[in-house]
Amino acid sequence: MTNSTHSTEQIQSDSSILVHITMKLSDGSAADSTKVNNKPAKIIMGDNSISPAFEAELIGMKQGESKEFTLEAKDAFGETNPDNIHYMDIDKFSAEVPAKVGNIITFTQPGGELPGMIKEINGNSVTIDFNHPLAGQTVTFVIDLVDIL
Repeated sequence: MTNSTHSTEQIQSDSSILVHITMKLSDGSAADSTKVNNKPAKIIMGDNSISPAFEAELIGMKQGESKEFTLEAKDAFGETNPDNIHYMDIDKFSAEVPAKVGNIITFTQPGGELPGMIKEINGNSVTIDFNHPLAGQTVTFVIDLVDIL
């Protein structure tokens, strides 16, 4: 009878894993981390929720291991898509939802909620960017593998 221990288990192409993800921008500033709320992210390998390049970095990691790697925009959160930039009339905003640069506005639509950031106000036209906030950026990821499920 072979005695397989958990510690030799590695991430496979079909593993479900719990990881802490810390993201840093090219200037070294922290963009986001699951450690802030101590809620590790669950990733199901092969479900297309992360890019193939990201998955390739995770393959072979062992529980308790940490790894840092940098991905170009296309492999991180994608390039900025000009189709995701929309213009709205300033009349659509109110005191409760003011049109201020940097504000995040969430629109409810059939597929769920879509957050957009106000990028510019030009006269009565408000520019809203619905791209992921990290789209178009090279991102460094620090992955701490909490568990292989």
